[in-house]
Amino acid sequence: MTTISHALTDSATMLRRNLRHAMRYPALSLSGVAVPVIFLLVFVYVLGGTLGAGIPGGSYIDYLAPGIILMTVTSATVAAAVAISVDLTGGIIARFRTMAIFRPAVLAGHVAGYVIQTMLSVVIVIGVALLVGFRPTATPVEWLAVIGLLAVLGFALTWLSTALGMLAKNPETASNIVLPLTLLPLIGSTFVPTASMSAPVAAFAENQPFTPVTETIRGLLMGTQIGTSGILALGWCVLFTVVGYLWSKRLFNRRQR
Repeated sequence: MTTISHALTDSATMLRRNLRHAMRYPALSLSGVAVPVIFLLVFVYVLGGTLGAGIPGGSYIDYLAPGIILMTVTSATVAAAVAISVDLTGGIIARFRTMAIFRPAVLAGHVAGYVIQTMLSVVIVIGVALLVGFRPTATPVEWLAVIGLLAVLGFALTWLSTALGMLAKNPETASNIVLPLTLLPLIGSTFVPTASMSAPVAAFAENQPFTPVTETIRGLLMGTQIGTSGILALGWCVLFTVVGYLWSKRLFNRRQR
């Protein structure tokens, strides 16, 4: 067996292990769906009348849904960070060290598994949004672009949350250390346009990583202006991926010594 085939086989094995764990212990995965759905329902049915009055054109659900879809991806970082922390503190990684496996396959399977789970969560949240009145105008090509961007973002954030999970001393700490990733979309253009915010908050919201992603998704789904948001969104994804991958690799190798 060649090195490449050995790596692919072991990565596929670790991917199956990750997916079986998710099916056996679904609570964390379900929380990644529950949180954005709760936000969606609260802001549509409780706050939508007031907030929607300040949204130019269209219904509030059409403005809100793209940001909530993004929140589905960021919410999944908690489960990814906790899962790698459980593996590290539970001793299974030490056991893998004694086995003839391709060691990077542990991380590869972990990341691939959580990207798949994240995208399944995205599909569920989109379905709920459609049920409560979301009416996107996107073409099939634009839908593919949205799914592609969300997958790239999910891949990037999973690497970053994996590094943060390995940095944490225990699963409880891991669940807290990724909170900035889950909270940042709240201080962006998810619920209201940044122009309606006070100057200091607007400056932060317009320059934080998730606002251009939200605006790109909104533009693709609803036909609003994207401008440079698409380039910025991909740039942030590349940065998160590079930092997360290199950081994860360094921490994982340190654990293997």
